[in-house]
Amino acid sequence: MDMNFVSPTFPKSTKPKQRRRELSEEEVEEIKEAFELFDNDKDNELDYHEFKVGLRALGFDVYKAEAQKLLRDYDRLGKNKINYQDFHEVAADMMLQRDSREEILKAFKLFDDDDTGKISLKKLRRVARELGDNVNEDELKAMIDEFDLDGDGEINFDEFLAMLNSD
Repeated sequence: MDMNFVSPTFPKSTKPKQRRRELSEEEVEEIKEAFELFDNDKDNELDYHEFKVGLRALGFDVYKAEAQKLLRDYDRLGKNKINYQDFHEVAADMMLQRDSREEILKAFKLFDDDDTGKISLKKLRRVARELGDNVNEDELKAMIDEFDLDGDGEINFDEFLAMLNSD
């Protein structure tokens, strides 16, 4: 059974093998609008508060320490500000990471049709049947055994993520 039907995009630290998807024109425009809207003093840079509110407007609730670290990482001139290009990069990375996790969660929910947070042998068998895969019981059990890291006989979301990220 081919369980790699989702093409996940993971944060930079996991070194994805697949090419990341591109932002849509609408997403690029959202980033631009957020930058322009919250650049209160119109200096083409965002200070800490403008930066944090700009990210929040895009749907990212970042903690103070995370926002400060991002600002420090991208503050090339030591002004405690971030320019549009760097804001775009930060926001785009966050959007791409969020979207991939949502896609993976949707895929997980295809298996977890009763919202238990687990994929059981019974659920795996159902999906295999729906996909027209002729996989025998031993093969299905072997799939669960291979990725069942906590030994409970089922696959939880973290184990599902690990499975998608395995070679």
